[in-house]
Amino acid sequence: MRPSTEPRMPPRLRLLQMAVAAVAVVLVLRLGYLQVVQHGFYEALASGQRDLFQELFPERGDLLVMDRDEAVPIATNRYLNLVWADTREVDDPVRTARVLDEILPLYDAQESPSAVTLEDTSDLELSKPSRYMRILAQLSKENDPYEPIERKVSDTVAKEVERANLPGIHLLKERFRFYPEGASFAHITGFVSPSDDGAYSGKYGLEGYFDEMLAGSGGYTFEEKDTRGRWIGIGTRRIEPAENGPDIVLTLDRAVQFVACGILDKAVEQYEADSGSLIILDPETGGIMAMCGAPTFDPNVYNEVENIEVYNNQAVFSAYEPGSVFKPLVMAAAIDLGVVSPTDSFEDLGEVKIDRFTIRNSDLKAHGWVTMTQVLQQSLNTGMIYVMRQMGEPQMARFVRAFGFGAASGIELNTEVAGNVEALERGGEIYFATASYGQGITVTPLQMAAAYGALAANGLYRTPHIVKEIRYANGEVERPTVATHQVISPKTAQTISAMLVSVVEDGHAKTAAVDGYYIAGKTGTAQVARKDGAGYEQDETIATFIGYGPVRDPAFVILVRLDHPRTSPWATSTSARASGDIAQFLLEYLHIPPDR
Repeated sequence: MRPSTEPRMPPRLRLLQMAVAAVAVVLVLRLGYLQVVQHGFYEALASGQRDLFQELFPERGDLLVMDRDEAVPIATNRYLNLVWADTREVDDPVRTARVLDEILPLYDAQESPSAVTLEDTSDLELSKPSRYMRILAQLSKENDPYEPIERKVSDTVAKEVERANLPGIHLLKERFRFYPEGASFAHITGFVSPSDDGAYSGKYGLEGYFDEMLAGSGGYTFEEKDTRGRWIGIGTRRIEPAENGPDIVLTLDRAVQFVACGILDKAVEQYEADSGSLIILDPETGGIMAMCGAPTFDPNVYNEVENIEVYNNQAVFSAYEPGSVFKPLVMAAAIDLGVVSPTDSFEDLGEVKIDRFTIRNSDLKAHGWVTMTQVLQQSLNTGMIYVMRQMGEPQMARFVRAFGFGAASGIELNTEVAGNVEALERGGEIYFATASYGQGITVTPLQMAAAYGALAANGLYRTPHIVKEIRYANGEVERPTVATHQVISPKTAQTISAMLVSVVEDGHAKTAAVDGYYIAGKTGTAQVARKDGAGYEQDETIATFIGYGPVRDPAFVILVRLDHPRTSPWATSTSARASGDIAQFLLEYLHIPPDR
């Protein structure tokens, strides 16, 4: 065998060849890792150097009410200032804290509807040292790049901070939800507050019900830029504009709300009630003219309440046994069926026995032979049981549902409840007997006002609503439709209205009368079910009055409810009086001439 004639590669060169091959393999692997495994990271890094993305935030829509012919805001946006500190830049915390304490108002009268009065100055002086110490403690934190000092600072005060030229103190514009009317519309508006994730959202009232709509939808801008940060003319550019939330115009009347709710507040105080609620409804449209509760809260400082239950709007949230204000609805159903008439009579023996139960009149008296009109005038429980028996249980249950009870009305407010009329489905005469005079079932004030609205509007039930129109940013205007259905005939409605006029003029509701006008209405002094067992509280009542007028062409329905009035348990002495004052104002405000 002949030996090979190929030259043998020197060992050093072979080693170098192996090293180059190894480097090549490493480079290939590294390239593969960068291009495949870390592709997303480097793509984002390149995009950050080349692309500009900016989020666009929408404006939250306003809530508006009518003030005569002008829509004015009761919830809107306001841009105020945040004073914040970068403690790394603060050179003298003591001096800086002292200057800020002198400039920043403890309360800014321009931003708070409850401005400080002269009588409050002593409290302000006492509060100043603690505020100075609070600011000093914040400024003394080491290496804190962001320390918020004061929010909701007006532009006037912000300029003073700017002039002070304090190292490390900065200003930032912030958007806040502002309620110009303060507590007057709180149960209608609700409020906007931060959630656990820091995002702001509406709570309660209209802010909660229409939160997503009012918030609008966000947008963005995207464009490619060069190394100096300038837009590349031939590069990609996309714009998705933010869509502002629509403005919502309400059926509420600002003047009516202000005056009527003031009367409610006065009544709660005068009659030493725990709380109260008010509804004024236009029977021709079903629109709410005024709605409020007492006590209330200021949505600008919603977090300062002692009990969060005050956030709930009692007019839609607080279901209760209505008592005698329920009687006219049962009477109207029986008249519509033709089983009784206003002049029909029955003998009142003072009590009715059903199974093991004995039901008596509230005055514990027997009234002998009385007409159906007198049953309402004297508010006789026994008379209503007679009416229920003439009508029959299935028919009564049908009319109760037709008047809107047992289901939420669908009004555009958060936390509405449906009430409970399930007792009428259990079977057993006792349930229908108690329901005929407003016990054993629960309803909301709104449901009662809407049902009386049907009596006032020739028997036509209109779904109660609080939104008049929705105005979108593109100029489109949406007017919600109102569902209606005929509950009783126009003739029956006129008949029951005449009977209720006699209740005001000759019965228990004389204090609700207004000179020169025919006002229909009914009082109800309801017992309060015990929370810890069966039966009712001994010394606690809910006094309700519901009325409407003028009867020939009703322009309003008024409901006033007072919880546990201590000066008198009776509605005739409390809620009926307040309703009379409100009716007097409305007749003058609406320029309605006397009809008698």
